[in-house]
Amino acid sequence: MASPIYRRGDRKSDSLVRLLGVTKTYKQPDNYNIRVLDDINLEIRPGEFIALLGPSGSGKSTLLRIITGLSTPSYGTVLYRGQPIEGPNPHATMVFQSFALYPWLTVQQNVELGLVAKGVLPQQRRQRAIELIDVIGLNGYEDAFPKELSGGMRQRVGFARALAVDPELLCMDEPFSALDFLTAENLRSELLDLWLESRIPTRAILMVTHGIEEAVYMADRIVILSKNPARIVADLPNLLPFPRNRKSTEFVQMVDQVYKIVTGWDEEDEDDLDTAELASPSQGGEARPRLRPIPYGHISMLSGLLELVSDRGGHDDLYRLGAELLLEVDDLLPVTETAELFHLAEVREGDLFITELGQSFVEQDINERKAIIRDQLKDIPLFRMITRVLASKANHAMNKEFFNDILEEHFSLEEAEHQLMTAINWGRYADIFHYDTDTEQLYLDEDQTGDPIPAETQDS
Repeated sequence: MASPIYRRGDRKSDSLVRLLGVTKTYKQPDNYNIRVLDDINLEIRPGEFIALLGPSGSGKSTLLRIITGLSTPSYGTVLYRGQPIEGPNPHATMVFQSFALYPWLTVQQNVELGLVAKGVLPQQRRQRAIELIDVIGLNGYEDAFPKELSGGMRQRVGFARALAVDPELLCMDEPFSALDFLTAENLRSELLDLWLESRIPTRAILMVTHGIEEAVYMADRIVILSKNPARIVADLPNLLPFPRNRKSTEFVQMVDQVYKIVTGWDEEDEDDLDTAELASPSQGGEARPRLRPIPYGHISMLSGLLELVSDRGGHDDLYRLGAELLLEVDDLLPVTETAELFHLAEVREGDLFITELGQSFVEQDINERKAIIRDQLKDIPLFRMITRVLASKANHAMNKEFFNDILEEHFSLEEAEHQLMTAINWGRYADIFHYDTDTEQLYLDEDQTGDPIPAETQDS
């Protein structure tokens, strides 16, 4: 069966959704705006199944909410069939990864919810719900409650509820991520069959996913986002015919092509920030440089990955590595980004190559490994700022909250916390500073300063 599939009455030139310069910012407590989406231009046409890929925190779910009208852009325009979207889009529905069912309602009642909101008469609601429950394979469970169903069955109810209102656009936010492997695989295939056989009324599907294989298996178009802020870095047609064979050469090549883009989008170097600027909030809303985020790589996982690749001759294909280690791109990317940040490895054309320094890291004992990481951290602005602040304090200690406040000038509240905890874990591993979990203080000891530490070190 060829792809893409166009529904009766649709023309390829028709536009279901158009995003024109969509930008989304979130205001911080000090009135500084964090930009999440930046100048997104995207068109969704009838008959398309689009997968939206990108690293964690790249704004995929935010973009989905804007398209469905659940959130509004800070700048730019969202058009649905040529008309601006104002409020929730009545022609679009959402399937969430967390099922989002009401536990006190039966399967049938959950499926009827959207129809109730639209004022559909009870008899018609019941008939439509029963039809969809049968289509998704849950006939016989109409009177069951969500707690009586498995995860896969609950997600089927979520699909049926979304489809009950005959949406033109079906949006899905990682709909299979909360399911076990076999259940997810079965549900993917069944949904794809319903779509390709035109057994559902949907004109187009937009699916957020972090699984590259999932995107290549299901979608006929793959849109890839960068992050901080999110921009579209690739918009690829997927012309592989259905049914798709994951073991075919063409499928593997397509996955590898997407992997290269996802792992290679961040090759542009950004200027480092002066440490003094990081510790000084801007005044009067003036433009200021942004602190580049550090990846969330765990040092232990980094060490294991480098050892594995070293044993294989110093380089390996990232897609093959991810599949072998049962890691999605979202799990593997922070580790490879950390390896590149520390100059221990390089990613080129979807392959990971260990550098000379990386090979030295693999061959050293734990103390020498710490010394290598410590030497690399000295060049990262965030660590220069932390160590300068600690060294300048009389007691060589500072509350975690102080650094958190600085990071909130550059990131969202959640991102700032995540950045700081990653920095703390790296700093402790490399013995650059210590962290007391009880007092939530970062501090230097005598070995790190060369000076006696006052008794009040643990005081703020």
